[in-house]
Amino acid sequence: MTRCRPPVALARVCLAVFSTAMAAMMVGPAAADEPAMLVRGALDLVCAARGRDDLERLGDRLLGGKPLHRPTVTNLTFGRRWTYPAADGYLILDWLWPRGQLPHFMVQYASVQGSRPEVLAILDHRCALREARRLRYDPDGLAEWLEELDDTFQPNGHREPLNPPVPLHPDPGGLPVAIIDTGVNYLLPEINRRLARDTTGALLGYDFWDLDERPFDVNPRRSLFYPEHHGTTIAGIVLAEAPVARLLPYRYPRPDMSRLATLIDHAASHGARIVNLALTSPERAEWTAFEQAATRHREILFVVAAGNDNRDIDRYPVYPAALSLDNLITVTAADADGHLARGVNWGPRTVDLMVEADGFLALGFDGRLSPVSGSSYATARVTALAACLLAARPDSSVATLRAQLFALAGPPGAAGYVAQGFIDNPLNWNRGACFAGSPISGV
Repeated sequence: MTRCRPPVALARVCLAVFSTAMAAMMVGPAAADEPAMLVRGALDLVCAARGRDDLERLGDRLLGGKPLHRPTVTNLTFGRRWTYPAADGYLILDWLWPRGQLPHFMVQYASVQGSRPEVLAILDHRCALREARRLRYDPDGLAEWLEELDDTFQPNGHREPLNPPVPLHPDPGGLPVAIIDTGVNYLLPEINRRLARDTTGALLGYDFWDLDERPFDVNPRRSLFYPEHHGTTIAGIVLAEAPVARLLPYRYPRPDMSRLATLIDHAASHGARIVNLALTSPERAEWTAFEQAATRHREILFVVAAGNDNRDIDRYPVYPAALSLDNLITVTAADADGHLARGVNWGPRTVDLMVEADGFLALGFDGRLSPVSGSSYATARVTALAACLLAARPDSSVATLRAQLFALAGPPGAAGYVAQGFIDNPLNWNRGACFAGSPISGV
């Protein structure tokens, strides 16, 4: 990528050059066939501008200044966005100046009326390419691969799967435990071999987000170009601390949370007596279907996270943590001394347990061990402990299982945060059917 003068420099702006070149890209065949080249060309032209006013005037001159093709200008929290209509989609230009950071540009192209992101590139404050990424889609329109591009906008060999097939494997046997999260990385052998299967070796879990049989760990909440991963670590903790467990992985239905009712019915039909749910939101209406299904399935213990908003959820509730259900346990994280972990939620009425989960090692999406902290990971530890206890006494009721878990809790180091007390490292306790001292990496 040619380095151009940044928009904050005192550079002369060539409006006619920009207008002619951008118009050619937007109306020519390359706009539909070569989104990477469209983004690259746009970056080169953007770097000729010297400030926000120039970018506004550049937009006015696109496609000969026709009003229908002027960009939409949006103020962002730390920047400004120009959205230019392009062939079958949109070119989006963000000029960003986050607090404490140097300004930079981000340009992306989205096809199919803007609903399908294709290419993204970021320039630093000197207009040098910082990184570029492209999404590849399968014939059904689902994002299949995320690949990195070099400075010529060609693939550099690094790519990440987004919706791969599930490798076949025999059913591992064991106690069914459902995990409702962002999915799991079932390409990791240590995860794949512990997933519940039917007689053909096919996975029994499901992706209720995409409505397919591939609940792969991808959360595009921030951006599909930068997917977040969460469920793999939750699954890794449960499997490490509960060798008796066989997992039913579910990708939660972000587009339609009413699907949670069908999800829980599905888990129940496959024998799940324990469900781990480390997701929260402040909108109770989003959890109506969950609440109704959990009430209907009183044979299932739901272990849920208190969340990580650094607040008292007795006063400022998040859900499902704040639901009053007698088959639900709400968990937050503590350090090894029983003090509330940094940033987590609490509530002396709403939150049941504090559990040590501050900086301990757990399996990540990439297959490596890394330190994790927070209520999500405390929840996974309680789920594992519950699985060990239930496997030892499979006929236990939910009430009995809750009582066993609460009996392990002692007074927290900082009183007034939870209802039942603090459980230090669960590996130190009598864990029913699981052997003592199971290593965190033992999946």
